[in-house]
Amino acid sequence: MDLTPRPGATPAPPGAYYAYAETPAETTTRLRPVKARRPGRTVAAAVCAVLGLGLIGGAVTGSWLTGDSAAEPGEDTAYTVGRSLWHSVPVDTLFPRTLKGAGAGPGATDRVWSRVAVAGDSGCAAGLDPLLLRTLGPVGCERLVRATYTDATRSSVTTVGLVFTEADAQGMDALSTRFTTQKLAARADLMPRTYPADGTVAAGFGAGQRASWTVHVLTEVPVVVFAVSGFADGRAVADPQPVADAMASGATTAVAQAGLGHEAKGIADRVERSLRRTVTDLTEKPE
Repeated sequence: MDLTPRPGATPAPPGAYYAYAETPAETTTRLRPVKARRPGRTVAAAVCAVLGLGLIGGAVTGSWLTGDSAAEPGEDTAYTVGRSLWHSVPVDTLFPRTLKGAGAGPGATDRVWSRVAVAGDSGCAAGLDPLLLRTLGPVGCERLVRATYTDATRSSVTTVGLVFTEADAQGMDALSTRFTTQKLAARADLMPRTYPADGTVAAGFGAGQRASWTVHVLTEVPVVVFAVSGFADGRAVADPQPVADAMASGATTAVAQAGLGHEAKGIADRVERSLRRTVTDLTEKPE
């Protein structure tokens, strides 16, 4: 992401990722745009591709790189396209300015969330606690992008993140299975970090304010989606709950009563759906 401060933005402290408050004048940015290809490199790549068509080894290598044994060399698959989305699509596509959650709140109430800050793209060590980072280690970390949202009443804040991995389909399947069988998504010591931003309603959203969270390993694309929610007033939460517990019928904790499980799941689900739609649009072949 271009980290140059925009008009009206709040300067970030030295060494911190630049976070900006949303303003009407803000223009859509891209997460670290891909550099334009040089003509010479394009021609060379084309020649190499032609020469490689007759090589069995080239075909095998092409399939391995896409993570799909059935794919043709050079073919755009959900894995090749999905892995590059963090720098190839606008930030508003990955993290829409407004998310609408029809029936996403407690009792199937409607929710609307507004984006208040976007973090600069980074390595995973900047946004994940060491144990979660180690747990995701087998799939590698290509890049991490995050954004923070607030609800219409500005009483809750939620950070949502996308971990773009280096794994193939087999690697993502293995990680998903591990998360399911070992119930890793419910472990508090694997809770994602928040992304606070000065000058926004999420300024006081730190580690001690985490209330509910979700982590979902996708298998159709090399991405791990997570979200973590809390109270916007900065109150500490002594007993955070995974979304399954916070959304359980009859749950009476403050986290559950405030709907913070619904906030984390609702935002994560909608960002995930947007990601899937984008990958589908980019990989569909014209009829």
